[in-house]
Amino acid sequence: MAVPSSPLHQMKLRAFDLSERTGRLGRRSAQQRLGRLRNRAFMIGQTAVTAGLAWMLASAIFSHQQPFFAPIAAIICLGGTFGNRLRRGFEIAIGVAVGIAIGDLFVQVFGAGTWQVVLVVAVSMSLATLLGAGQLMTTQAGVQSIIVTVLLPDPSQGLDRWGDAVVGCLVALVVATVAPSSPLRKPAVLAAQILRDLSATLDAAVSALDRRDEEAADQVLDRARATETKLQELAEANREGLAVVRHSPFRRGQLPEVQAYADLLEPLDRASRNLRVLARRAVTSVWREEKVPATYLELLAAMAISARAMAAELEQGRLPVAAREGLVAAGVRSSHQPLPHSLSAVAILAQSRSMVVDLLELTGLDPEEARDLVPDVD
Repeated sequence: MAVPSSPLHQMKLRAFDLSERTGRLGRRSAQQRLGRLRNRAFMIGQTAVTAGLAWMLASAIFSHQQPFFAPIAAIICLGGTFGNRLRRGFEIAIGVAVGIAIGDLFVQVFGAGTWQVVLVVAVSMSLATLLGAGQLMTTQAGVQSIIVTVLLPDPSQGLDRWGDAVVGCLVALVVATVAPSSPLRKPAVLAAQILRDLSATLDAAVSALDRRDEEAADQVLDRARATETKLQELAEANREGLAVVRHSPFRRGQLPEVQAYADLLEPLDRASRNLRVLARRAVTSVWREEKVPATYLELLAAMAISARAMAAELEQGRLPVAAREGLVAAGVRSSHQPLPHSLSAVAILAQSRSMVVDLLELTGLDPEEARDLVPDVD
């Protein structure tokens, strides 16, 4: 017969459990922060070096003692993706010019003070808006007018400050051309991560359907929905990579490779959408206690294996073509499946077949070729 534990003993057990959970959460949080640091290390180093170069060149060209507008402009310009940096550089240069001009004028006529700050910000941002400025240029005009009015009320330095900002923008554009902040292999790495997530989600769906576990099925749906963020990252990395190879004279020879990786986005997006629908039908099937044929689960497991193999190829710097044979076999197998009375099970089969087509496109086939390799259901 079990002896009931005392209240003090129960409190100790709860405290121990809480400390264990707190420790695990702390370790996980630290690992996540270190992961973010590793992912941003290249960008941080690039920005720091660019800021230093901008300061050095502005000092050498204009003999300025403190050309702090140069590194500021360089950092802001590097803050955008490569395709937006030319526009950002132009907007910063114009915004700085407008802000400095208005600020210098107000200092000469009205001096510095509270109401002068209000007026100079309103006028400089309004003028930038009338010039057709975007949000960045308008904000820069307001910021620079405040700096000139409050911190540097010296009208004779207006042109110097504008020149420093232009130097910073030009340095940022050159650095971004030679050493882009998003390495050209990043799309392949992100695509591999998405495929690994897709594979793990398929495995989890097989397990949840086999055990008819409602909680596990809900988690499958959550995992399927979580790919949206990585797809957005992949789209951004594709835009960056394509802009780099199109604008940089050092990278143009890599355009076919970068374009091939960029072409992975569309079928990956469709596969992820189909996976989300499949996950929703899995939740419904488990909730309604509808049996899904074992051959359907085998098909999902085979797709998971193919997705993992494709991820491994991408991580090795190759397009995922080796998995094509296995996917073709899965497509043929999907055409010879029994059709049960369960609507959810039929929907799971339909989404599986659609995902096979999407994955075949990732191996380099065009949509029509991929569809032809998945025969009609018997």
